[in-house]
Amino acid sequence: MSWFTFTWQNFLYSFLALAFEGLPFVLVGSLISGAIAAFVPSRTITRILPKNGFLAALASGLLGLCFPVCECGIVPIVRRLINKGLPVSCGVTFMLASPIVNPIVAFSTFAAFRGQSPWLNMWIRLVLGYVAAVSAGLVVRRLDPASILRIGAVKIPTRKRLAFSVSSFPESANPGIEASFLEKSIAAVRMACDDFIDTAIYFMIGAAVAATFNTAVDQQLILPLSLQPTLSTFSMMAVASILTLCSTSDAFIAATFVSFPIFARMAFMVFGPMFDLKLFFLYSVLFKKRFVIGLGIGLYLFIGLICSRFLIYLYAGQGL
Repeated sequence: MSWFTFTWQNFLYSFLALAFEGLPFVLVGSLISGAIAAFVPSRTITRILPKNGFLAALASGLLGLCFPVCECGIVPIVRRLINKGLPVSCGVTFMLASPIVNPIVAFSTFAAFRGQSPWLNMWIRLVLGYVAAVSAGLVVRRLDPASILRIGAVKIPTRKRLAFSVSSFPESANPGIEASFLEKSIAAVRMACDDFIDTAIYFMIGAAVAATFNTAVDQQLILPLSLQPTLSTFSMMAVASILTLCSTSDAFIAATFVSFPIFARMAFMVFGPMFDLKLFFLYSVLFKKRFVIGLGIGLYLFIGLICSRFLIYLYAGQGL
């Protein structure tokens, strides 16, 4: 028996099912992201955060509930916020948490895992994403902003200038001129279209890979891997970093990996929106590459260890 048996009929059925389920969420996420970028001033976000640095980092992990932005468009927003005086630690926390801890992703995760304990999967993903993002932000809080921000990318704040300020760089080239509603609407649509096209391409590639994997690859080959808590967790995160999916739709891909345990799929859905191949280059626009690499390694180990430990605990409880 061959380990790979491809048929177009099975592939198209699986691929189209994933596409029709996931693309509406990609569209909604892109529209909201474009609207926030065009209509919500960055000072609105900075003003609602506590003045205390520790509490601000905790609150930054929840900003996605009010300002849902997928990972594809988060870096320009974070850059504007830091220029407005947002502490870098809060910016990193918001950057990592917003693609996961937001209502669109919560709903898409629930929809993707229908029949597979959707409430449990949704809440585990949100809580784990929040914990990982806040933990990263608290670590960054102890670092000198000048050591992690790229020179010229933003106005680098000093340690004495970590309080919020609205006197930093303006958001537009003509700060005295307020854009009209029509101009903002046009800008929002343009940004939404760009985000949708870029995100949809990655999603369709991911859907094609997942459909091929689920219909053509002999699932008995990966069964030993899926039964190993540590290997299954870290391998799923590696797959997520390669597929470069959008957080608004990656749950539909993860839900198809039914042979992998729940926390391995959670690692896939938490690590992917925080760090993948496309995000490596996007983060490098704002941060120094040394920091970006360290961030990726840290998230990979932190999320992997948490998920694998939970899996080991579950397996031990089942007597496996």
